[in-house]
Amino acid sequence: MAHYYDSVSRTFSEFLLVPNLTTKECLPGNISLSTPLVKYKKGETPDITLNIPFVSAIMQSVSNDSLAIALAKCGGLSFIFCSQPVESQAEMVRKVKKFKAGFVVSDSNIKPDDTLDDVIRVKESTGHSTMAVTEDGTPNGRLMGILTSRDYRLSRDSIYKKVAEIMTPFDKLITGDLGISLKTANDIIWDHKLNCLPIIDRSGNLAYLVFRKDYDDHKDNPEEMLDSEKRYLVGAGINTRDYRERVPVLLEAGADILCIDSSDGFSEWQSETIKWIKENYGESIKVGAGNVVDGEGFRYLAESGADFIKVGIGGGSICITREQKGIGRGQATAVIEVAGARDRYYDETGVFIPICSDGGIVHDYHVVLALAMGADFVMMGRYFARFDESPTKVIKLGNNYVKEYWGEGSNRARNWQRYDSGDSPIMKFEEGVDSYVPYAGKLNDNLMKTLGKIKSTMCSCGSSSIKDLKNKARISLVSSTSIIEGGAHDVILKEKSDY
Repeated sequence: MAHYYDSVSRTFSEFLLVPNLTTKECLPGNISLSTPLVKYKKGETPDITLNIPFVSAIMQSVSNDSLAIALAKCGGLSFIFCSQPVESQAEMVRKVKKFKAGFVVSDSNIKPDDTLDDVIRVKESTGHSTMAVTEDGTPNGRLMGILTSRDYRLSRDSIYKKVAEIMTPFDKLITGDLGISLKTANDIIWDHKLNCLPIIDRSGNLAYLVFRKDYDDHKDNPEEMLDSEKRYLVGAGINTRDYRERVPVLLEAGADILCIDSSDGFSEWQSETIKWIKENYGESIKVGAGNVVDGEGFRYLAESGADFIKVGIGGGSICITREQKGIGRGQATAVIEVAGARDRYYDETGVFIPICSDGGIVHDYHVVLALAMGADFVMMGRYFARFDESPTKVIKLGNNYVKEYWGEGSNRARNWQRYDSGDSPIMKFEEGVDSYVPYAGKLNDNLMKTLGKIKSTMCSCGSSSIKDLKNKARISLVSSTSIIEGGAHDVILKEKSDY
């Protein structure tokens, strides 16, 4: 006989947070949103901690290198989508790691006898306007000069003009010696009003470039996610089909953490993938797994070695798994049960495994509910797909500006590996749709507003940290009529043009 669950499958919209005492110390500026990304033992600290509880979904229309950089600046982390050839995925990872807030290995290099036409081609290829001029055109060749967009004018200069004629030559450059600290390099930049400081070795070979803008970016983004070399942290998605070929390439490219992308993580395929990674690369390589919706699924992946576990099936805005297969669970119910299983596992083993709520977020306050119910961070797709930094273009649809957004299980993505059941490599039916989302502008502007709402809600809950919220939060079920009561009602709303 089939097993029947006594509890109703519920969503975040069916709950409200009940206020606690807000103390004078509980101010938005005192709220910490840091949260563990990977598992750790009792009494120890996790190897990776998020500064804000946000990661972006492993989707073609969401997580590329530009969004990964923008989110890392704000304190979160992206997982570069894996439904693409491993070479292009690895290149996206490299672009994030090269976007370094500190000593940068130059990847826009030219020779003195190159022409302005060569300069234009390099600029179009890399997007960089500052170029190192080295004797052999390599990143570590003998430095001959620096060329910036201020050194030429395309309307006046011939495209056949030699770089040596327009560059700032070495004898007019201010340089730093290899081995100086980043602080010293930044002091030189400020003292001499430079935009870029080349770092050279004793033989005059270029080692790094240090940019003024990186210092400014760091001051503007104090929560940014950086590794020990001041590079942005970035994750990469993998599947359970070609992981033996994909994982080595992604790690070589610099991926800081991996995550298995699957609609159903309670499978032997995921267990084998995790164990292969751990056996071949050790515990230092972190890998998330999922998705699951109950305690049994959590326990299975925990015992397989997962470093974090994603929760949620069928709750995404473009996911139709529940319609197609009748598989899934209300996101709130799933998070509550898995969080309970995680806490019991911690009591038994002394190992805390973070859980990620993936899907079901409609309003900003749903993030706070997910955290209060036990999630350590949330993964979102639709939210990030709306921003300038996501991969899709802004288009006009009627009188509205929108961006395209499609599911990994849609015919457009054809990511059959995500829905793989172990047989033939074809997608038999769709589990996602192709859609539009309202264009919202820059990630930073929108995310700061969302974080402001989250901190304000946490203050009302009397909580100054996510851990505090989990312990103190009071949550109430709501009726359908109280949901109506919670919005504007019984009034005639003014049009914006009336203001």
